[in-house]
Amino acid sequence: MTLWLGELANPLAFTGPVDADPLGAELSFKFLERMIVIRRVEETVAQMVASGEAKCPCHLAIGQEAIAVGVAAHLNPRDRVFGAHRSHSIFLALGGKPERLFGEILGKDSGSSRGMGGSMHLFEPSIGLLGTVPIVAATVPIAAGAALAAKMDGGSDIAATFFGDGATEEGVFHETLNVAAVKQLPLLFVCENNLFSSHLHISLRQPFDSVVRFAAANGMPGKLVDGNDVVTVWKTASELVARARNGGGPAMLEAVTYRWLGHVGHRDDIDVGVRRKDELGLWKKRDPIERLAHGIVESGMYTTADLEALDATVVVAVNTALDKARRADYPPTSLLFDAVYSRVADGRTD
Repeated sequence: MTLWLGELANPLAFTGPVDADPLGAELSFKFLERMIVIRRVEETVAQMVASGEAKCPCHLAIGQEAIAVGVAAHLNPRDRVFGAHRSHSIFLALGGKPERLFGEILGKDSGSSRGMGGSMHLFEPSIGLLGTVPIVAATVPIAAGAALAAKMDGGSDIAATFFGDGATEEGVFHETLNVAAVKQLPLLFVCENNLFSSHLHISLRQPFDSVVRFAAANGMPGKLVDGNDVVTVWKTASELVARARNGGGPAMLEAVTYRWLGHVGHRDDIDVGVRRKDELGLWKKRDPIERLAHGIVESGMYTTADLEALDATVVVAVNTALDKARRADYPPTSLLFDAVYSRVADGRTD
């Protein structure tokens, strides 16, 4: 049973280029593009928060992009995916449009939840994202229900739930592990362990810093990986997703990472807990985007100029998406009732 993260928690380790060869040129480029989209979108959201344009609380995953991208590569729109309060990266990794995310944050009718949810309540069933909720661990049991439904449907669809290390301290998380194991549900638990729950380091909250031990306690496979290496995440998720699709039951993926910004908003929050400026600087050397980019260039698949052009293209696309969201309409006032009450055939509102 794995109890400790070991070198995975050491910001001085795992700073070298990612080996892009297993992906090949096309997939490497796709993964890098998707991670850059997430980074540029979230940097834009941070600016919106700083300027006051974004009124809702925004929890950003800058520095954690590889996890969502590596896992989402093995999911399809028929799967049932759930997230928590820090889920912009999941939305975008699954193929969600930046314009829909910006629209939601700005409260526009064009948003993924028609402007009613804000940053933390994303809903995009066309890509398999069935909900994100800010209540810690709240979507974990919901994902189990979706996994049970998928199993009863008799197909190969699975459910996946993304959560942080803090969610593993909630009772419902452990209840769900138990049910998933007993029922052998096609459910992938993805823990984005960024070492902090809000402002508290995991060493101040748990006796060990690895949470994959909870998978072992429930008799299911658990894999511990470098969450800033998209290739490793992709490889490991491939194994666990295939197992779930083939009736092998639930599994957990713990991906170790580090968020560059604070718990919420655009600041870095280096004045709380044991989060220090020098440590943050070291973790930035494990940047998942830079590591993959270096690996791609070293492999000879693309040149530095190619990747700079990619980034420039993404920036233009993100700015265009934001401009469209800004010009979009706000939802009609009738939605205030329609989103709460159902209207039956005879005109009554129940």
